[in-house]
Amino acid sequence: MRIGFGYDVHPLILNEKLILGGEIIPYPKGLEGHSDADVLIHSLIDALLGAAGEGDIGQHFPDDDEQYKNISSLKLLKNIYQILKKKKLAINNIDVSLVLEEPRVAPFFQSMKDNIARVLKISSEKVNIKATTNEKMGFVGRKEGAVSYCVVSLNEYTEKIQQ
Repeated sequence: MRIGFGYDVHPLILNEKLILGGEIIPYPKGLEGHSDADVLIHSLIDALLGAAGEGDIGQHFPDDDEQYKNISSLKLLKNIYQILKKKKLAINNIDVSLVLEEPRVAPFFQSMKDNIARVLKISSEKVNIKATTNEKMGFVGRKEGAVSYCVVSLNEYTEKIQQ
């Protein structure tokens, strides 16, 4: 079994789309970044890459490379799926913690889980997403940004096992 941990943070700015787990969340602010700035997917990508021993998101998708400008993070995740497949690594489970003061994102958890499961070709039951606030402390508490943490476990498989 392999374990990976991922972390990502982006600032919240006015008049930008808020995309989390591949879902557009209605809110006047969105996350700023080179791609779509989906902190949830970015932390997941880093966790998967860590467990696979494949570096980090910046090595695979540099933020100074124009081909990744405004790209959907789900497309980046699809590339990571191919790395896992090539290395014969199957996802056992994914656990994500989002930290943001607002908006409330729990109503979107199932669609986020479904998006991730679809791209990674796993059951959405293997994906857990939860959210909390920072109790009004720090940049997250001041509604200046959002953070995501992710832990994944992977198993190696043989040709006989279907992924």
